[in-house]
Amino acid sequence: METILLQTYDGSHTLYVPSLKEHYHSVHGAVKESGTVFVRNGLLSLDKKNISILEIGFGTGLNAFLTYLESKKRGIEIRYTGIEPFPLPAEIYSRLNYAELLDPSAREVFLTLHECSWDVFSTISEGFQLKKVRTDIRKITYEERYDLIYFDAFAPDVQPELWKEEIFQQIAEATKPGGVLVTYSSKAEIRRRLKKTGFEVSKLPGPPGKREVIRAVKTV
Repeated sequence: METILLQTYDGSHTLYVPSLKEHYHSVHGAVKESGTVFVRNGLLSLDKKNISILEIGFGTGLNAFLTYLESKKRGIEIRYTGIEPFPLPAEIYSRLNYAELLDPSAREVFLTLHECSWDVFSTISEGFQLKKVRTDIRKITYEERYDLIYFDAFAPDVQPELWKEEIFQQIAEATKPGGVLVTYSSKAEIRRRLKKTGFEVSKLPGPPGKREVIRAVKTV
């Protein structure tokens, strides 16, 4: 997909996809959005020191990078699987400024997130393993069960096929009891679909530009 590099309100980059008329992250602040929706509401809501994560929409690698940084601060071991049908080329991901803003010493780690092999687990650093899977979530066969789901597909209005009940049913089956799914969409229909597939859904305050977001807990 063609993408255009843009700076968001908090100084961090996002990408704009002209063919979809959609941004990868909020223009109100990419780092702020990811930190709120996925790290604060997701990672930090689990009282565990060993966490398996599934991300739907690896994209720019921002969620994985923020998770890496937070896991190092807190001594959390991470086993991270990222699903991405359209990997970014080096000329794009090498220009993203997340490391410069968050931790310049981790610049090589950020690049490694993008450059490591696909379809196998790679050791990014001690305590952080990453497997990227180049596929559409409608075609994936889940090989394990996860503590935490980062659901970061393009918006329901843009790609409604990725937000169907059957998608959430498959994810629910791959989520451990008590596991958590977090996403930025709080639409009523998305909440209903999550509830129907075995999640208890809560609305939480969102990042700038977004009043509410979702955290859903697998109940069975």
